[in-house]
Amino acid sequence: MEQLRVLVRRQASAAWRFRWAMVACAWIVCAIGWVAVTMIPNRYEASARVYVEADAVLTPLLRGLAVENHVHGQLDMLQRTLLSRPNLEKLIANTDLDLQISGSSDLESMVQDLAKSIRVFPHTRNLFTITYRNASPKLAFDVVQTVLTTFIESKTGVNRSEMQNATLFLEQQIAAYERQLRDAERRRADFRAKYMDLLPNDMNGVTRLETATQMVRALQGALQDETTKRDMLRTEVAAVPPLLVTETDTQGAAGGAGGASAQALLRSFSGPAKQRMDEAQTRLDQLLLRFTQNHPDVVFTRRELETHRAAALREAEQMAREAAGASAGGDSTPAATGSRSRSQPNPVYEQLKVRLVEAESALSSLQRQLADATRERNRLEEIARGAPGLQAEFMNLNRDYDVLRKNYEELLSRRESMRIAAAAEADADKIKIQIIDPPQVPQNAVEPKRALLTTGVLVAAMALGVGLALLLAQFDQSFHTLDELRDLGLPVAGSISMVAVTSPSARIISVMSFTMALVPLLGVYGGLLFRLARAGGPL
Repeated sequence: MEQLRVLVRRQASAAWRFRWAMVACAWIVCAIGWVAVTMIPNRYEASARVYVEADAVLTPLLRGLAVENHVHGQLDMLQRTLLSRPNLEKLIANTDLDLQISGSSDLESMVQDLAKSIRVFPHTRNLFTITYRNASPKLAFDVVQTVLTTFIESKTGVNRSEMQNATLFLEQQIAAYERQLRDAERRRADFRAKYMDLLPNDMNGVTRLETATQMVRALQGALQDETTKRDMLRTEVAAVPPLLVTETDTQGAAGGAGGASAQALLRSFSGPAKQRMDEAQTRLDQLLLRFTQNHPDVVFTRRELETHRAAALREAEQMAREAAGASAGGDSTPAATGSRSRSQPNPVYEQLKVRLVEAESALSSLQRQLADATRERNRLEEIARGAPGLQAEFMNLNRDYDVLRKNYEELLSRRESMRIAAAAEADADKIKIQIIDPPQVPQNAVEPKRALLTTGVLVAAMALGVGLALLLAQFDQSFHTLDELRDLGLPVAGSISMVAVTSPSARIISVMSFTMALVPLLGVYGGLLFRLARAGGPL
């Protein structure tokens, strides 16, 4: 910290010796700078505020039906319209700016300058300001007025021109998409006609190969079920006798009573046939709770019940005859018991035979259908193996067709929206423009800000003066401390303190003279600021 303090004191002391150079530099810089600030020409700004309002009824009515020209998009449209080269050239021709043009290079430079100088500032979504600055107040007013007039006059024309260009573009695109769509439809139809058997149907998306495969599976399952049914019928036919044997008792009413009591005989019988009959009766009762008498399962179960009842009756009669023969001393012949037997066709056997024939016929039909379906499936699989990328190619065709069709329908919708918007633009004033603040000839300049520039010149002059004094101090070859002298590498025996030869009054006079040299400079600065304040210019 002490070294820093010493360094600062040394630099200040060295710069103080060049104080008059610092004062001279400040005076010279201020004189040049203030004269330059005074010579800068004034620039005047003309402005106009414009309010753009959409129709409160027509705009919501057409929302979603026509192309919407949002109010907040008017600013972009304004900039594109006003800052286009034709409009800027027209603006130059309608104002006194053309007097400043002597050649094509001047025209190009002025067009570029106008494009940068004319500005549009948005305040809200609907309110914005047009401004332009120029050295001539009348010329600034003329430019803003011409820009505003051009915008109002060209608004409808620009909108209609843009709509015509957009409509023409849509018509060209629609025609191009129609050609592409027809070509895509033709390629898709040719491809489908060539590979009709392997492509999915538009109705359900299933190919004929998949249908044939499903048909083969269904026929195989039906054939297996029909084979099982046929085997069951064969088993039942083998278990049912083709003839029924009945006996007649010649000894009296006992035999007649025994024939009449078949139901009682079955109730008292408990053999395996009786158990199967009871199970069939239980299944029949359960089916009758859910289905009618004519249901196939009910009919089949009833026939099965009759078969088991006949078998149970035969077993019961056989056991009854054996029991009667044992009680009569072992003679069980019809001659000994005075009875005779007779046989008749079994109706259950006949019905089972008919059902067996029907099952055999259905089985043969299913086998034939399965063979035909298998051949068709094999044929389609052979075709499919010959075209492995068929599905991918068809999907690509469909995807291209769907994209083209979607874009084509979107373009048609946009064209109709454009037609409605064009009708609304031609027959109704959809956008209203109101001039809130009309342009006026400016009376006061807006730039340059002379007070700020004058202050800046003074600050810069002071800084340059101090910098000059410090720079001159760097070229001073004197030594201020004993250490600086020893840094030269020479032996130093000692040092003698400086004896002040200047009196304090002389120092005060020196400081006062330096201050008096700067006071006039500050006075000139204050006078300039006072003059600028009275002139009413920009500060």
